[in-house]
Amino acid sequence: MSIILFPHNQAAYDSALRMMDGAGKAAVVHPTGTGKSFIGFKLAEQHPDKKICWLSPSEYIFKTQVENLKAVTNGYVPENIEFMTYAKLMITDGDYIKGMGPGYIVLDEFHRCGAAEWGKGVKRLLDAYPDAPLLGLSATNIRYLDDQRDMADELFDSNVASEITLGEAIVRNIILPPTYITSVYSYQKDLEKYQRKVRSAKNIVVRDSAQKYLDALRRALTQAEGLDVIFDKHIKDRHGKFIVFCANLEHMQEMKARIPEWFGRIDSAPHIYTVYAEEPSSEKEFKAFKQDGSAHLKLLFCIDMLNEGVHVEDVSGVILFRPTISPIIYKQQIGRALSAAKCKDPVIFDIVNNFENLYSLGSIEEEMREAIERCRENGEAEKIVNSAFHVIDEVRDCRRLFDELNDTLTATWDAFYTAAKAYFAEYGHLDIPTTYRYQKLALGKWIYAQRRIRKGETNGIISDERIQKLDSIGMIWTQRSDIPWNRGIEHAKAYRDTYGHLMVPVNYVSPDGYNLGGWITTMRCTKRSKERRGQLSDEKIKQLDDLGMVWNKFDFSFEQHYAEAERYYRENGNLLIPVSYFSPNNLALGRWIHSMRGALRGNNKATLNEERIRRLDMIGMQWDYVLEDRWEKGFAEASQYFSQFKTLNVSTAAKTESGFPLGQWLYTQKLAYIGYKGRKRLAPEKARRLEGIGIVWDAAVSQTSKQESAKRLAHSVNMENNVLIHEAT
Repeated sequence: MSIILFPHNQAAYDSALRMMDGAGKAAVVHPTGTGKSFIGFKLAEQHPDKKICWLSPSEYIFKTQVENLKAVTNGYVPENIEFMTYAKLMITDGDYIKGMGPGYIVLDEFHRCGAAEWGKGVKRLLDAYPDAPLLGLSATNIRYLDDQRDMADELFDSNVASEITLGEAIVRNIILPPTYITSVYSYQKDLEKYQRKVRSAKNIVVRDSAQKYLDALRRALTQAEGLDVIFDKHIKDRHGKFIVFCANLEHMQEMKARIPEWFGRIDSAPHIYTVYAEEPSSEKEFKAFKQDGSAHLKLLFCIDMLNEGVHVEDVSGVILFRPTISPIIYKQQIGRALSAAKCKDPVIFDIVNNFENLYSLGSIEEEMREAIERCRENGEAEKIVNSAFHVIDEVRDCRRLFDELNDTLTATWDAFYTAAKAYFAEYGHLDIPTTYRYQKLALGKWIYAQRRIRKGETNGIISDERIQKLDSIGMIWTQRSDIPWNRGIEHAKAYRDTYGHLMVPVNYVSPDGYNLGGWITTMRCTKRSKERRGQLSDEKIKQLDDLGMVWNKFDFSFEQHYAEAERYYRENGNLLIPVSYFSPNNLALGRWIHSMRGALRGNNKATLNEERIRRLDMIGMQWDYVLEDRWEKGFAEASQYFSQFKTLNVSTAAKTESGFPLGQWLYTQKLAYIGYKGRKRLAPEKARRLEGIGIVWDAAVSQTSKQESAKRLAHSVNMENNVLIHEAT
């Protein structure tokens, strides 16, 4: 049975094929639940004569993906996939890697390749097979807790074939919009903490006002519906399956102890399952959970294991008993309730342990707004299916009282000003980190707030009188976060004034030691990333535009390589450049010329537009030149050798007087003549010409079996164009 992709995945697959043909690599960034692993399986299915080396964080993830594939294909799984975890690759020796011979490499959850040791193993594999097309699959390309590294940039040179955010997937109805319920389960400690703050307030007016709000908050929480009522009210599928995410084992045990209290109204005997990484029985428990079709509520308590890669088709929802977590994990966990194949409304319970950990849905809602605007701008309004999803805030009134209590307990402006004045008298400036506290006052946060209020970035009032008072004690109105920006823009301007452009080499360091190349790269990544785009204001973008910023890294790369190609053309009169050729400044010019030809064949206009084609034509680009000329060169060398020595029976290491690797070239022709899976890879006309100068075909298998030779042929012959890809010069 053939693998049928959803339309969004089919579009991504087609784009990835074109990009791999042109650039040799492609990344697909789709949210959890959209079926992106099927893109990799489709690649394997459509290329049965190529070995697919599939890397993944765990065997558990891959096995579950295979089970999901079998469920929709009546048990079909491509046979040409060789699976390995990143951990195993990390400890695999060089000899094993040399024997892997992948036709394609798939990096699943490729953002995980940024880990130091796992990344070393991946680099060894990619270095061993630089010509193997590379496909990456992940729900995110950003490593949020690792200096915001962009792995699509590091591994795939920004060749992203398809990128869909969670918000866009909801807008386009790729995944169903959830019902999202927020609440809290532990607030007693909050009340005790704030009662202590109220008692310690020195200002009696502040103390009395804060006590009023605290009493109101306590009454509101007492009257608010408990989790037993909330679950009873919002769990419509009384026999459904819910994944319950917990922070750690101790936290999970605490939550499981509350099951009778919280879920007793729904089912007095719910079926409980547990999975976490250190538990040997986890796989058995997970399998039982998936197969459970009983008339009971099913709860799967989980730590870490289901954050990524693993999907269950008939989950009714998720319950997040969570502290503050990273955006990656948050989106992965709610993704367990969302699926491109679901046929019922998912529900998400975001049950945090205190008010200060209530998560803002702003990022997902912003993604949805951006997706809607993009569809309308592109004339694709018909793609907009969902413009919002249902959010039920069960503690809205309590949250309002909590915010007012916090505001009341905040010291007055004059108190902070007095502290700022004292700080200035002692240190001579107000360049204060946001974490700095002065005599128990959060002075750093207050200074930061004054800057934001004046710039209109947050609510608040700051009068001219207050501005003058702060100016008198050395207030720096520029945000501390803008200081690195100002330094970067100053160096960028100096570079532009010196060289006339901003095509800064990635490794360029200014004379005073500033890493301008790295800063420019970071700006490009920030603008391209939907998650980080807000860090770069329109004003900052305009400043860089005015300096001639090249935002697309491929634009920069194209101009770099084009300049080298133009130099080569002036010196040699052609662009017949060997694939292995590097320019004097160490650019892989040969491979770039090869990729330009591939881009034209794949009609990848994002990589090669009409203007670029015209410019390459101007410097003598030969678009049809691949390896035919090299074959003719090899044939000429072989003919000359046969005329001189009356034999072509040479070792694979033999070279002619001119240095041509004749032995290797002849061996490759013999492998091509043997063929693979019953198909000969050497054109009959070429075979006849070689026979005319005395080639002996049986010599190809004198040391190696035909089967092994056929395998080696599969990795040294371009199956599509019937021409050699082995570099013979």
